[in-house]
Amino acid sequence: MNFFMPKSRYIKVLIGVAGLTLWGSLLGHAAEPPRKDAVVEAVGRVLPSVVNIATKTRVQRVRYYYDWWRDNWAPYAQELPPQESAGSGVIVDPSGYVLTNVHVVKDADEIWVKISNNPGEAKMYRAEAIAGSLATDIALLKIIPERAGEVFATANFAENDDLLLGETVLALGNPFGLGGSVSRGILSSKSRRADSDGNKLDIPDWLQTDASINPGNSGGPLINLDGEIIGINVAVLREGQGIGFAIPIKRVNESLGRLFTPEFLNGIWFGATIQPDSIPLTIRSVEPNSPADRAGIFEGDKIETINGHAPRNFIEFSNRLINLESNRTVSLQLRRNSEKIACEVKLVPESDYFNADLIRKKTGATLEELTPDLAQALGYNSTDGLVVSKVDDSSPADEAGLTTGIVVLAIDGQNVSNIVGAARQVYRREKDQQLKLEVVQMRRNGLFLRRRTGQLTLRLR
Repeated sequence: MNFFMPKSRYIKVLIGVAGLTLWGSLLGHAAEPPRKDAVVEAVGRVLPSVVNIATKTRVQRVRYYYDWWRDNWAPYAQELPPQESAGSGVIVDPSGYVLTNVHVVKDADEIWVKISNNPGEAKMYRAEAIAGSLATDIALLKIIPERAGEVFATANFAENDDLLLGETVLALGNPFGLGGSVSRGILSSKSRRADSDGNKLDIPDWLQTDASINPGNSGGPLINLDGEIIGINVAVLREGQGIGFAIPIKRVNESLGRLFTPEFLNGIWFGATIQPDSIPLTIRSVEPNSPADRAGIFEGDKIETINGHAPRNFIEFSNRLINLESNRTVSLQLRRNSEKIACEVKLVPESDYFNADLIRKKTGATLEELTPDLAQALGYNSTDGLVVSKVDDSSPADEAGLTTGIVVLAIDGQNVSNIVGAARQVYRREKDQQLKLEVVQMRRNGLFLRRRTGQLTLRLR
């Protein structure tokens, strides 16, 4: 019996096996929908959370008419048709918190959010503006649900610096309420300038993409192929061809961490900042002598529960902190390394600590907020700034040349318009450190008022 196969037949068998393998592979691929690629899947995950935002702003025009009965000119207000605008947004918490651009909702009297979860179906909700910053062009809205416990589809954030130059990105929006819109491009440039607190964002701060960002897409998300938000669409450069921009998610997190706090919204002092992108939520910093500091909270502590509830994200944690009962006491369960720590924080009004007494203690100057009557008495045509009402003898303020009646416009380059803000600026400086004040003084010379501006430097005590 011949146990050896002829060479020609052996080759034919090998070719047959290879052909069957290739055919099976093709059949396997044919079973997978060739059109449902990573782009389609990412869009499918995120688009239900993308909303249209419509606003109405009532406008009045003041004119004058001659009143024959009173024999003088009198004003009247004419109601004009409301101005309407539209943009997009993205839901980032199941309870209905929406991120968008400030310029989409600025000065709006009414805000409506339109959600198109299913093709051909849309639902309108009223919404309210919670917080916003012109410097970052980020606004946080809250959908007013129709029933208690109503939840909404959400999108997730990417990690702060999870950006790859040249990767495929998708600009999503819901322009003019017509339904979901998708444009595709690449990430052309990352943020190119270091963060400068308090400065207005400009093109160097933004992500750049060639994905089309139409005006109605402002406020919508820019996502990667994992279906994560890497930025918020903000603008298109008209002078350029196919150049769009988005606010990086790192900047969005920083803005949320400043805006959605009891200090910013309610003037209530907690005293600890949270990393919005951390899971579990992590304490980023603690202000000395703050309620958080006195409760024994340290930088790096992980938040496990707030009043017995494990927060799913920064927004839910802050929402619970902002909406405390009247006693303003919160119980936190923390983890420090491997140790569990329970603490109670009693929040207090910021003005109890950051007040005129703190400023006087460190500078020797007593400042007051400018009222319209006080500004008029000084011959000052604005209520911006704080007026010096008293200066202690031989104090740092006295040695720097501050006198009563001078108006302080800015401290260390930051405009000040209230005592709490000014006291916070002073609080951040240690003894013997210097403060730079931008000031203005009105001097009367006969019938005329002379305005003098300048800078003063004083050393804190």
